[in-house]
Amino acid sequence: METIKEYYSQESSERESSIILPVGCGKSGLITLTPFAVKSKKTLVIAPGLHIASQLYKDFDPSLESMFYSKCLVLDGAPYPEPAEIRGNTTNRSDLDEAEVVITNIQQLQGANNRWLSSLPSDFFDLILVDEAHHNVAESWNMLRRTFPEARIVNYSATPRRADGQIMSGQIIYTFPIVGAIEEGYVKRLKAVVLNPRTLKYVRREDGQEIVVSLDEVKRLGETDSDFRRSIVTSQETLYTIVDASIRALNRNREQSGNSNHKIIASALNRQHCIQIMEAYRARGLRAAYVHSLQDNEDNDHALDQLKNNQLDVIVQVRKLGEGFDHPLLSVAAVFSVFNELSPFVQFVGRIMRAIDQNAPESLNNQGTVVFHAGSNIARLWEDFQDFSQADREFFDQLLPMEELDFSNTDEIILEPGASPRNRRENQVEIRGQEGVSVLEIPLILEDDEVKKALELLKSKGVTLEDIQVAYEHQPIYTTRQRERQAARQSLDETVKNEVGYILRQRGINPQGRDLDRKRLGKTNFVILKSAVDKRINEFVGKATGMRHEFSREELDAIKGNLTHIITEALEEVL
Repeated sequence: METIKEYYSQESSERESSIILPVGCGKSGLITLTPFAVKSKKTLVIAPGLHIASQLYKDFDPSLESMFYSKCLVLDGAPYPEPAEIRGNTTNRSDLDEAEVVITNIQQLQGANNRWLSSLPSDFFDLILVDEAHHNVAESWNMLRRTFPEARIVNYSATPRRADGQIMSGQIIYTFPIVGAIEEGYVKRLKAVVLNPRTLKYVRREDGQEIVVSLDEVKRLGETDSDFRRSIVTSQETLYTIVDASIRALNRNREQSGNSNHKIIASALNRQHCIQIMEAYRARGLRAAYVHSLQDNEDNDHALDQLKNNQLDVIVQVRKLGEGFDHPLLSVAAVFSVFNELSPFVQFVGRIMRAIDQNAPESLNNQGTVVFHAGSNIARLWEDFQDFSQADREFFDQLLPMEELDFSNTDEIILEPGASPRNRRENQVEIRGQEGVSVLEIPLILEDDEVKKALELLKSKGVTLEDIQVAYEHQPIYTTRQRERQAARQSLDETVKNEVGYILRQRGINPQGRDLDRKRLGKTNFVILKSAVDKRINEFVGKATGMRHEFSREELDAIKGNLTHIITEALEEVL
């Protein structure tokens, strides 16, 4: 706060500034204090989405005991800054006129003819505060700057870089390195667990040739070949090693801390991948669920309630639990997705960074682990994260210029849009097996000065970092055939629902419509098609309706292998 006050007290200060704070280091509280630092009369607080905007409003809401000013004893009592939020048609101009702080999400202020941007005078706000400001290079933010040209702007983020590589706007006037946050116990102490196969066997579909490669080649292919990366995180052989290693990391956290509520968060490529990962964890006896934007909100809410009530061990998601999601008991991050840039990777890792025991750097509860495979190209991002975590202000002044970086492909999901279920992109690389998988532990921060000096000496003698990392042999998590069957049966229904929804959307058919209800039974298109698929599945294995509990492992495997054909037949039946 003192830095902000000092910066804007200078006549030579630029209009826009930026603050870099790691996850869990008081960013929301600082936002409530900034209007006082710059003596603002009317402040606009903007979030990138509704969820974060709602959280920020609670920090200003005087009707809540958790309001920041009273909870942290910033003010002795009323009067408090008068808040208002822009939320659709529930807000009118008089609300904003009476407010001293206005909170909203950027979507409420988008569009050239936006009613607020076109009706408010240019001097209405003298201060704009932007949360998660690595989003703020887009045109919608630029329009906001032009609408209120005299307003000072302060940006807040845990990372200065957007997912597309651009640097967020504003001169960076303060950074709090993660190394400092760890030393103070504000965030968890992090380490990476890297799965290194001695050799890996794979086949390219284009020629069917089986190839065996060394660990060095696995890493090189992970860096250069997107098909290889995708296969690493989806193929059963390698996916299971990530699952098993993350379970071992979870068990270590629970045993060392004595806290059985530590949990895993897993990043997936798409909804079907969520189901595949969830099934693998369930087969190993863990309670797992997933959340996804294409899933019903009711199902997502149920999964999140289970997570908060400690009824889950694993939550799987595709960028669903991002910025603003706060559950400190997430302690293991299992990387099954493809990250091409540092910013989204840091945002995902941020989900496990929040400290459980505040201001207790030595607490065994405050240990976080990131698990990834050597062939997924995450090691490069981890090294970037190590540099970022120990950075000070000079780091941001020396960021590489834009023209030297290739940000042409920043999608996390490598998926061909528009393809039908029969023609969806299949992995062009099939992983057949891997041998001699070792587990490498790499700390995020090397904090002991003597250790640092020893490492420098070893490096000067030609000893590489890999030579001196702690490595041990990977051991699979054993499961039972019964659990495998039970998990496969549960995931079958999830897979059918996913495929049915996908088919209907691809064909432009509203899942909640009644177009396919030829018999006027009052059933939706989704229910009609799913019922037809379920019927075909039962016929495929010769089982009657209501007998799925009798499906064997072999029958479930056969259904999975022929599901595309089964769905095609069902589709022809109802259309």
